[in-house]
Amino acid sequence: MHIAKILQQQKTLLSYEFFPPKTKKGSMNLFRSIYNLMPLGPSCVSVTYGAGGSTRELTQELVTRIQRETDLTVIAHITCVGSTREEIREILQKYSDSGIENVMALRGDPPVDQSQFTPVKGGFTYAAELIAFIKKEFPQMGIGAAGYPEGHPETPNRLSEMEHLKAKVDAGADYICTQLFFDNHDFYDFCERCTIAGISIPVLAGIMPITSVRNMQRMAELAKGAHFPAKLLKALARADSDAHVEKAGIHWSAEQVRDLLDNEVKGIHFYTLNKADPVIQICESLGITSSSQLNK
Repeated sequence: MHIAKILQQQKTLLSYEFFPPKTKKGSMNLFRSIYNLMPLGPSCVSVTYGAGGSTRELTQELVTRIQRETDLTVIAHITCVGSTREEIREILQKYSDSGIENVMALRGDPPVDQSQFTPVKGGFTYAAELIAFIKKEFPQMGIGAAGYPEGHPETPNRLSEMEHLKAKVDAGADYICTQLFFDNHDFYDFCERCTIAGISIPVLAGIMPITSVRNMQRMAELAKGAHFPAKLLKALARADSDAHVEKAGIHWSAEQVRDLLDNEVKGIHFYTLNKADPVIQICESLGITSSSQLNK
């Protein structure tokens, strides 16, 4: 289903993000997680592209498999990294031919051997250009854009940051999905700044449960500039085992989600790291057994 239709029909979305495994065992575990999450009735699920575009083919395989084997609405990530316009057109055509109606359009992070993003010859420099291209060449596609409640790591000027976001919206984005955050005040401030900038499309809140200290350290590396509130760090420091760290992290995320729902957020987007249990625990602790409950 087209994301615009879902956004119109549902008061509050629940979506889950997965990444493509590189092994057969990882793939089996992922699909176990997907099927475990299906009873929660997600509005949609998305599949990442991999750092530096490193999993492009795996992403395509996973997206088309989810589309083929489940009744989930799947959103395929696509980036500017390492791809020409023709290559991106070819990818989008394959998705369209497979019945996939939605993509998340990102500039993407540079490959590990590059200090800054450099477009390939015949490629795109900015996400706004990619979105405009998709809108022109595949107008039937729903398009998501990324937002950064704590600021884009490469754009310290917060005024310029909102100008870049507005450019993505003007190019044709249907909704914004935010980077992970741990302080809801950052999200609410971001939404207010969107309104001031004239951005009125729906904004989904990105939530990633902390399940281990290593998991948190990895988040800090991936989400450059991520703000870990002192109260969260104190809660994790009190934990005397990995199991208690996980419980503390899940509790923190559950409180975030509770507050967001109380403030009528348009949607919750869970960064699952391909694990179902943390998301299930969060939803169960809030009395959510199906996303349909949020849309009565």
